[in-house]
Amino acid sequence: MPDVPYSAAITSPIHTPVSTSEAAAEIPLIRAHMPELDSVRGVAVLMVMFYHAYYWGMDFSRFPRIEGRLLQLTWVGRLGVDLFFVLSGFLITGLLLNAKSRPDYYRKFYIRRALRILPAYSATLLVLLVTGVSLKFIGLSLMYLSNLTPLFGVAIAYPVLWSLAVEEHFYLLWPLAVRNLSSRALLAGAAAVILMSPLLRWVSFELAAAKGWVSYETFDYTWNSADGLACGAFLAVWLREFAPDRKRFGKEIAALLAIGLALMPFGTLSRHTAAGAALQVVPWHFLFVAVIGAALLAGSRWGGAARSRLLEFLARLATGCTCIT
Repeated sequence: MPDVPYSAAITSPIHTPVSTSEAAAEIPLIRAHMPELDSVRGVAVLMVMFYHAYYWGMDFSRFPRIEGRLLQLTWVGRLGVDLFFVLSGFLITGLLLNAKSRPDYYRKFYIRRALRILPAYSATLLVLLVTGVSLKFIGLSLMYLSNLTPLFGVAIAYPVLWSLAVEEHFYLLWPLAVRNLSSRALLAGAAAVILMSPLLRWVSFELAAAKGWVSYETFDYTWNSADGLACGAFLAVWLREFAPDRKRFGKEIAALLAIGLALMPFGTLSRHTAAGAALQVVPWHFLFVAVIGAALLAGSRWGGAARSRLLEFLARLATGCTCIT
């Protein structure tokens, strides 16, 4: 996309009038403020809320058959975390690419992350400490290893923290890659993670099964959860490196949607099987990238009509931030 002010981007060289529809069509997909992505984040929040309210720990035998089956459908809400990972990978990579040449690249990024995360995170750990949670778990969580504590012989005392640990590991490693690698190398790296994570999940499943028990905590390890972040990162780099026009990008998003739907039989497999453990989230990642792409297309074309105030409220309530690159 041309590096020119927005007002110049919608004005012809000879200053002929431009219709509203033509001007809207020239609004770039990547903008400083993309509020439609706050709505996507709100969807992720709702999915997780429904999962914990209607599925997690629920005894479905207490309900009539139809109601019980409907409640069981809310298991899909668990994938709200995966949607958040894809969205986070997209937004964080955009932030890093935009600041890549700045002398304060690392300092600005990590100060912003600390200000957004540390106050609430520290308060959470303090509450856990007061309520008697293991000091070993608290100590490992201070180092953002709460998703890896079983590897140290420590039970995960507060499972909610696992996804934040994965995010923090992404924040630790990915800025270094973005700063030092070309866009093509970043695309190759993200693609490698996307391909390797399912294989690692399969290996993790087989190793755990050989010991007689496969815990879901196995899938929370960072290397087993990194492909969602990599999918979002790939999209962010792709849009900046190749700058597809709306028509081409629409076709690319349609192709991703078709691939996700074609692979959906894997998306319904149980994680109690090796294939399900490895591949269950893969078609959903394709769909989530398509959702973000469709939101960008809609937001850059229709603006406020592509937004939901309720979803934006939920997103800000949960994260305390808006989708700014």
